Amino acid sequence: MLALRSAERLGRDRIAELVPVAPRTVSRILARRGAPPLSALDPMTGQLIRSSKQTATRYERERPGELVHMDVKKLGRIPDGGGWRANGRGGPGDNRDRKHGLGYDYIHAVVDDHSRLAYAEIHADEKGATAAGVLTRAADHFASHGLDRIEQVITDNAFAYRHSRAFRTAVAALGAEQLFIKPRCPWQNGKVERFNRTLATEWAYRRPFTSNADRTAALAPWLEHYNTRRTHSAHGTPPASRTQPTC
Repeated sequence: MLALRSAERLGRDRIAELVPVAPRTVSRILARRGAPPLSALDPMTGQLIRSSKQTATRYERERPGELVHMDVKKLGRIPDGGGWRANGRGGPGDNRDRKHGLGYDYIHAVVDDHSRLAYAEIHADEKGATAAGVLTRAADHFASHGLDRIEQVITDNAFAYRHSRAFRTAVAALGAEQLFIKPRCPWQNGKVERFNRTLATEWAYRRPFTSNADRTAALAPWLEHYNTRRTHSAHGTPPASRTQPTC
């Protein structure tokens, strides 16, 4: 168990599937040996980098599509041959000069509150028109999994969400209500914030990529795995298994 946590940076449920033992047993052993939570570890090296505030309070909407969370995560683009994660600090690709860097990819993500079914696309910007297109295609993706209606869409207060006519139109076209988190309260958009962290750990920084195209190509297979095969710690099943209406 300790070797899997150290080498693969797996959570208790994934470790329990591989050993196999009960997840609670894994938790007790990891805690007894002083293993820090995954959120406190560097996803590439496994080294302790920070401590995190935790809460036992959780909430979940009662049915799929009642509420979806949307957000954007920014990632630096990877030069051909790999960046510093592949070649080390000071090596080829270690271009930390923001003025002459390669710029950023913007990962637009949409997550269903009840099932945790997720959809994500990579774009060159975080504009309202781009976000509107992502939301529309996310709704189509959710419908293909049996989630045929989105009732509410919650986002932070970014300009693209609050002031973009294109985004407001996309929400209205779905027949949904647009909601915003309170300023400086990111936990109100916590489902997609947590998904972004998982996405970074298990996709973006899981291994050193040798090009930006290489990392981009790895997103769709990872999303398929996340939605259909990966056990979600919040409810113990893959998200796609919870998309049918419950009432």
